[in-house]
Amino acid sequence: MSTVNHQFRLAARPVGLPDRSVWSQTEEPIGEPKDGEVLVKVLYISLDPAMRGWMNDGKSYIPPVAIGAVMRALGAGKVIASKFGGLAVGDYVGGMFGVQEYSMAPGKGLNKIDAPADKLPVYLSALGMPGLTAYFGLLDVGKPEAGNTVVVSGAAGSVGSIVGQIAKIKGCAVIGIAGGAEKCKYLAEIGFDAAIDYKTENVFESLRRHCPKGIDVYFDNVGGDTLDAALANLALRARVVICGAISQYNSTTGVKGPSNYLSLLVNRARMEGMVVLDYMARAGEALVPMSQWLKEGKLKTREHIVDGINTFPETLLMLFNGQNQGKLMIKVAGD
Repeated sequence: MSTVNHQFRLAARPVGLPDRSVWSQTEEPIGEPKDGEVLVKVLYISLDPAMRGWMNDGKSYIPPVAIGAVMRALGAGKVIASKFGGLAVGDYVGGMFGVQEYSMAPGKGLNKIDAPADKLPVYLSALGMPGLTAYFGLLDVGKPEAGNTVVVSGAAGSVGSIVGQIAKIKGCAVIGIAGGAEKCKYLAEIGFDAAIDYKTENVFESLRRHCPKGIDVYFDNVGGDTLDAALANLALRARVVICGAISQYNSTTGVKGPSNYLSLLVNRARMEGMVVLDYMARAGEALVPMSQWLKEGKLKTREHIVDGINTFPETLLMLFNGQNQGKLMIKVAGD
């Protein structure tokens, strides 16, 4: 086993895109776990749009990453030393391990993964935070009913693609908004009824064409102009789920709010934000049916895996330029 842990730490608050200049690469010796702790060899690091918000020094649902701290990130790995009764050497676990090769973590806060190493990526996608976000955001907040029209932005992403598939399972018509022909083709492959390419289409007009009776549930991962277009096409009593706003995260001129918000009044609609951390105590409610849907082929997942922790700064930017095809993660090392 290596005796050195390599890490990426936040060196400065980014303005705009977080390029390599905001990171420092560090190394430190690997210690021994104390009582209640385990040492985890990190095998996969999840890269998520929320990470951009965690870098900002402002009020949010979770404290910002401190300057000089290891960058916060979810991951999956293997226990290589344990002083926690619930986990043994050789167990696979998921948790908030950070962008590093090894993590010393309280065993109580980790999730044991009963699956082989080659299945770990699924536990960072459909059976991880993206899947839980999609499940509870759509079903608890969006409350779709059979026959409803559901529209999803960022539809080819790790959350959006699962939202659309769950909506289809629940008997809804589903329209996805994504960027580029390849991503729109993928939406057709996983069962979406229609896809809107925001790079080549007028989103407002396309929504009007695909949703002649209006949008019953709009699940937003994008914000900005796309949110405005959806608000202008709501049905009576529509539900708008605010999950993310990736189009706004790297803005240097401030966040653009919705100008069509009065549509909520006219249509007696509801717009509500959701954060998956509020649902962690209920994770089992989602994981049981979603595991079954995966086995039955009703739910499909796609992971985009990049090798090497040293690629982290550039790989993270793939989230914001649309290069990733599916759930983005880094493979740190083999088992």
